[in-house]
Amino acid sequence: MPKETAVYTHGHHESVLRSHTWRTAENSAAYLIDALRPGMDVLDVGCGPGTITADLAALVAPGRVTAVDAEQDVLVRARAHAEGRGLDDVRFAVADVHDLDFPDDSFDVVHAHQVLQHVGDPVAALREMRRVCRPGGIVAARDSDYGAFTWYPELPVLSEWQELYRRVARANGGEPDAGRRLVSWARAAGFTDITATAAAWCFAAPEERAWWSGLWADRTTASAYARIAVDGAHATAAQLAAIADGWRAWGEEDDAWFMVPHGEILCRV
Repeated sequence: MPKETAVYTHGHHESVLRSHTWRTAENSAAYLIDALRPGMDVLDVGCGPGTITADLAALVAPGRVTAVDAEQDVLVRARAHAEGRGLDDVRFAVADVHDLDFPDDSFDVVHAHQVLQHVGDPVAALREMRRVCRPGGIVAARDSDYGAFTWYPELPVLSEWQELYRRVARANGGEPDAGRRLVSWARAAGFTDITATAAAWCFAAPEERAWWSGLWADRTTASAYARIAVDGAHATAAQLAAIADGWRAWGEEDDAWFMVPHGEILCRV
């Protein structure tokens, strides 16, 4: 099986986890919820700090959720979150989505949120997710589309950020405009029964824009993305600092509004 070749652009800096721990099944996997039933076996690929994982576990109890991620350290956090919610039917393991260590037909649902944009071969990843999904089951994926992000006021510095992020992510072997490509990737992976939808996060209330602008300002100067951008000669530290200032300036605008669109697919096996 192929192995992961891409570098995870974000890393697990506090500013990244600040965003990831905000995610829930309701705000990040609503397209999947109606397909879930008590007693299902679910695989959550790229679970990160496990907030969506825990919600999925609660929705399918007494079924079991298996959560995997490429990084052991973030699984420690995910396990603690599940234990804190009293969920004892969640198991965790380190795994590469291109080569999952599970038998064929192991799960009723295989789910991945914001994963395919970061992997070297998303088609191979979807094939592997399909392999471990039982006949009649569902492979579900949701990814944002950075090229379609939009905001107001239209500060030029945020356009610089958008182009820089996309350049860095592609240099790392990923595809930041994944949302629009999910159907194409699923068809290439052999799926024929595909339901495609789209949804968005919107940050406009004062506390929302302060949170969103703050985490991206910090991520731009202090996360793995910042280090990779400088080490790869995509930007200087001074340029990153100016972009971070732009994020903070945007967040202080009373009229500020930001939309993050996502593509979503439910693929019946």
